[in-house]
Amino acid sequence: MSTIATSSGESSNSGLSLIAAHSHITGLGLDDHLQPKESAQGMVGQLKARKAAGVILKMVQQGKIAGRAVLMAGPPSTGKTAIAMGLSQSLGSDVPFTSIAGSEIYSNELSKTEALTQAFRKSIGIKIKEETELIEGEVVEIQIDRSLTGGHKQGKLTIKTTDMETIYELGNKMIEGLTKEKVLAGDVISINKSSGKITKLGKSFARARDYDAMGPDTKFVQCPEGELQKRKEVVHTVSLHEIDVINSRQQGFLALFSGDTGEIRSEVRDQINTKVAEWKEEGKAEIVPGVLFIDEVHMLDIECFSFINRALEDDFAPIVIMATNRGVSQTRGTNYKSPHGLPMDLLDRVIIIHTQPYSGDEIRTILSIRASEEEVELSGDALALLTKIGQETSLRYAANLISVSQQIALKRRSNEVDLADVKRAYSLFYDADRSCKYLEEYSAQMINDQGQVTFGTDGDKMETD
Repeated sequence: MSTIATSSGESSNSGLSLIAAHSHITGLGLDDHLQPKESAQGMVGQLKARKAAGVILKMVQQGKIAGRAVLMAGPPSTGKTAIAMGLSQSLGSDVPFTSIAGSEIYSNELSKTEALTQAFRKSIGIKIKEETELIEGEVVEIQIDRSLTGGHKQGKLTIKTTDMETIYELGNKMIEGLTKEKVLAGDVISINKSSGKITKLGKSFARARDYDAMGPDTKFVQCPEGELQKRKEVVHTVSLHEIDVINSRQQGFLALFSGDTGEIRSEVRDQINTKVAEWKEEGKAEIVPGVLFIDEVHMLDIECFSFINRALEDDFAPIVIMATNRGVSQTRGTNYKSPHGLPMDLLDRVIIIHTQPYSGDEIRTILSIRASEEEVELSGDALALLTKIGQETSLRYAANLISVSQQIALKRRSNEVDLADVKRAYSLFYDADRSCKYLEEYSAQMINDQGQVTFGTDGDKMETD
């Protein structure tokens, strides 16, 4: 049997990064023609579902699918959430991606419709364009004159481009900014005229020979050309929900940090929608429809589904991706059953992507990727047994045994997880099927729905509160 080796080494706790269930996923694993690779970017198998997600990805990037709904349906442990995470990674940071679980909207502080509204508006980005005046150039000389009493300070800043050179008078604020940024002669800096913010862009190539020793982070840039004063377009990206919070709370943007969102009045949102529409017409802002991912969507009730139906028709609507592992089941809040637990009027509106159970080879590949992510060395026999366990029980259970088996291996002072370690972990921790068999075998000793339990072997029953 071959051995799967991962990079290992001693590290302190401060250097550890958090390992989540889908932290190994960096994209959808598609090529330039949206064709899925068998194993890429942490994604394995589910070729049809990933290709469909790639089409959705392209439509989101082109802004052609806002206000639509997608349903990902399939058995548990078939990669529905993984595909959503891959879509999020592929979209990048410019496109808003909000992920919630179906049960999250049941809150004591917010109504269901308010929680859904906030989730929808978190998934709509607004790119606000703003022109600002900057002074960019290479620092020639800085002169700072301090008074004998240490109070008022004055100074002069000589700054140049390849075409011109100018001397600026400095006040206290600018002197403090230059001192804080540790600006020296030879640095190329940018000064925002409206805010006075100073940004150090790097050191000038012309002064490269003046430094005997430089740190690894030292960056050399060319001396700017043309005029010292330039107009640049700055783009700020915020979500509609952030604008709502800022305009509905007395402390303004500080409410974003305090978490004080609460209920937001519809009048505030209407005014914001009108203003954003004006900015869009004037070319000052651009609307970026994002993605709202609702996992375990069957947890929502008929009121929530009705709201989603209406919200999808709004002018400011993201693409809604839902995931469920239910078959024909009861729609919460009603007396009838429907496919996937969704009402038929919403189901008629969505496009459906199905996921299929993984094959043995795919489970093996996924488990090896998870072992690499968790920095666990698995022997070939151990990986083969974990693959068999994943086929007979579930992929999640097999993945959970990786870290447990590692702890058992470390107890016997081994850095490699072997067959015996996996067997030991399997015997210690039950999967769902074995747990059900245990309950059936010892059902008499368990408290039933009537509050009755059998103590001892004489068959005496006792009622408990």
